[in-house]
Amino acid sequence: MRDADNISELLKIQPDFIGFIFYENSLRNVVDFPFVEIPKTIKKVGVFVSDWVGDVIEIANKYELDCVQLHGGTETVGYCREVRKRDGIINKNIEIIKVFSVDDDFDFEVTKEFEEVCDYFLFDTKGKYHGGNGEKFSWKILSNYSGTKPYLLSGGISLTDVNSLNDFFKTEASKYCIGLDVNSGFEIDIALKNVEELRNFKNNLSNLRIDEK
Repeated sequence: MRDADNISELLKIQPDFIGFIFYENSLRNVVDFPFVEIPKTIKKVGVFVSDWVGDVIEIANKYELDCVQLHGGTETVGYCREVRKRDGIINKNIEIIKVFSVDDDFDFEVTKEFEEVCDYFLFDTKGKYHGGNGEKFSWKILSNYSGTKPYLLSGGISLTDVNSLNDFFKTEASKYCIGLDVNSGFEIDIALKNVEELRNFKNNLSNLRIDEK
């Protein structure tokens, strides 16, 4: 997100995370960081796509981020480990979310080597863009996830998915799902959210963390 007034309205429904995209090829790229006081109870997430580690650290410090979300396909375990060292990062408790782009052929074995260097995983739909494609993948394939690292579910989630999500959370596949990353499914315009829809959504899924960008 990047509109100060829109963010202020969103803060009233108290999401657990709020995301800021730092990827110049994204339509949602944050050029001018919004001046809004965000409560400490809400984690500020910076989204990056295969950036130089030094740039990630610089932005994390500049905007006092609580989490970095690594959305690039070329971010290796070594890359995550470099961020994990927290050299130069003011917030030594900063968390790492590693994103995996998922389709029907995704091999969940690739996630295992990342478990020691990340705090959370995020499973998003494999598509044309690095997120924000507005498309879902089959949640059934998450039954192939044999890890224990907590994960966030993403990919075209909208208000119309409440019933399907409630069904999903009754399955074994959701065992380590701690929340939802929502984005394009709640947009009025690019990076501008329908807060009322988000409020209704959150009220129906009140036990989950919501990561809003």
